[in-house]
Amino acid sequence: MLEEDMEVAIKVVVVGNGAVGKSSMIQRYCKGVFTKDYKKTIGVDFLERQIVVNDEEVRLMLWDTAGQEEFDAITKAYYRGAQACVLVFSTTDRESFQSINSWREKVEAEVGDIPTVLVQNKIDLLEETVIKNEEAEALAKRLKLRFYRTSVKEDLNVNEVFKYLAEKYLQRLKQQTAEETEVVHTTSNKIGVFNTTSGNVCNQSSSNGREVITLRPNKQRTKKNKIPFGSCSLL
Repeated sequence: MLEEDMEVAIKVVVVGNGAVGKSSMIQRYCKGVFTKDYKKTIGVDFLERQIVVNDEEVRLMLWDTAGQEEFDAITKAYYRGAQACVLVFSTTDRESFQSINSWREKVEAEVGDIPTVLVQNKIDLLEETVIKNEEAEALAKRLKLRFYRTSVKEDLNVNEVFKYLAEKYLQRLKQQTAEETEVVHTTSNKIGVFNTTSGNVCNQSSSNGREVITLRPNKQRTKKNKIPFGSCSLL
């Protein structure tokens, strides 16, 4: 398969307490709509959007997870395989702010350290805020996370959140690929011939009796679907 027929696919989980605006954020980003009425997510919902970041086609698969404890067993299973995460709390809900540490621990327990952002949503309701600016900034600093204040209703900073995560993941993917290439260069003269086309590592025997090792990088890429730029689909 040719490189131009490939795209980067990134699984992003959006987590946080119920009613902080996770579903609205994903709907706004993928469909460009805002729904005022709150409807509790049952288990997990999913939308996707295809974008271009640094001349690279990226398909963001956004998983909206329920924020209620009764769905923990379901949602934790969907964290697995995630490559980026959005931690969301609400300007008007102090408990959601205090729960951020717990949500991060749940995600890290399943997938380890992945590109993550901290989001304070509903900043259009600042007159109702129960969280001081310095508190939110201190939490982001302590967790060492990029911090965004968003308003899904006003469509403020929503695009920036997901663009940043895509850029961070591409940066990590590029670094991983460079490290794999370095392994090839530093060991090729010692242990055989290397083929870096695709797939996993396998061993073969060459015609001259020497062992030939084929090393193939594990890129997070998928076959590109012919979806128009910026389109979304509900699965």
